[in-house]
Amino acid sequence: MSDPAAPVAAPADARSALMKARLAKRYAAERRFRLLGFAAIAFSGIVLLYLLVTMTANSIGGFQRAEVTVPIDLRTSMVTFDPQLLGQTDAAQALENAGLPKAVNAAAVAALGPEGAAQISDQAWREVATTLVTDPGLLRRPFTASLPASDDIAGAMRGSGTPELREQARQLQRQGKLAFKFDAGFLTRSDATNPQQAGIWGALKGSMLTMLVTLVLAFPVGVLAAVYLEEYAPRNRWTDLIEISINNLAAVPSIIFGLLGLAVFLAIFPNYRSAPLIGGMTLALMTMPVIVISARNAIKSVPPSIRDGALAIGASRIQTVFHHILPLALPGILTGAIIGMARALGETAPLLMIGMRAFVATPPAGFTAPSSVLPVQIFLWSDEIDRGFVERTSAAIVVLLLFLLAMNGLAIYLRNRFEQRR
Repeated sequence: MSDPAAPVAAPADARSALMKARLAKRYAAERRFRLLGFAAIAFSGIVLLYLLVTMTANSIGGFQRAEVTVPIDLRTSMVTFDPQLLGQTDAAQALENAGLPKAVNAAAVAALGPEGAAQISDQAWREVATTLVTDPGLLRRPFTASLPASDDIAGAMRGSGTPELREQARQLQRQGKLAFKFDAGFLTRSDATNPQQAGIWGALKGSMLTMLVTLVLAFPVGVLAAVYLEEYAPRNRWTDLIEISINNLAAVPSIIFGLLGLAVFLAIFPNYRSAPLIGGMTLALMTMPVIVISARNAIKSVPPSIRDGALAIGASRIQTVFHHILPLALPGILTGAIIGMARALGETAPLLMIGMRAFVATPPAGFTAPSSVLPVQIFLWSDEIDRGFVERTSAAIVVLLLFLLAMNGLAIYLRNRFEQRR
């Protein structure tokens, strides 16, 4: 007698085989997806690593400059100067009038030969003046100064220039009188017309002042706008129009905000062109929609039970918002502020529109003084053909990245502190 289950075995085996095939296909698709995801992450990491290595390697030369070692003895020169005047604010001008530039050039000729005066920078005497202000006793004893080399000699050390200049540079290097040294002044000087004297402090200070204005204006206004829209504004077509407008403003190209700053802020404050105040106000307009959107999302993420519980025990509407909802939403709000401020720090187009591309040789004295910012300074230096400025550009990029990391690190620290307090 045949088994009654025998005729059913074949279709069951077929279904089982079909299910196994489908399951294997799903597993294969999952493996491919995981492989593609890993490849995407690996590719992003390789690109980031290449960028960091390239910038770091190129910036090494930017943090250095060619310096010539010159012994100086002002007792044998024609410089006559009262050491008590070195404590005054115009000490450098007084030293120039006393003949310090000629004395420095004479010392260079005596140490380096007939071409010595041409082998040092024409502004080298200013560094000697700064040294004398720091140590007035050098007026009465010999000392050795490391003076910036001229642009021609510095370029010859990098492989450019005429064969005669390259030979002069090699000869000075063999004598131990010329070498690349770490340039601490790069972080304390401002912009200059030659890479040997150029520094980043003026642009860095301008970025700090501009970011401070941006934060002071954009953060409280953006948070208050988010609180009003989420907690107090009635739900009607006008509110919907405002929400759509804010979402659209977050996607508007940054140069449009520059045109707005040019048309509005400079029309109101025409004497503050290229000032951190105008730059900060312009970037605040660009950053505010990002903060509003992130703050609204953070407020929405607070459980409704918090609001209901506060109202149930007798808290007023404003007490509920500022004592319960905002403290819980603050970590998310700070996340949006970090994103907005990071975007503002790297912007160039809006600041170019309001004139922050001017050559500024001194750090800004305040929020209304003419200034530049790091992204614009990098943009201007990258347009130079001198190889020294190319290296300075890479060094400035590294400074900008470090400034961005420091600013974001502080914001992340504050966000984590508020999360712990929750």
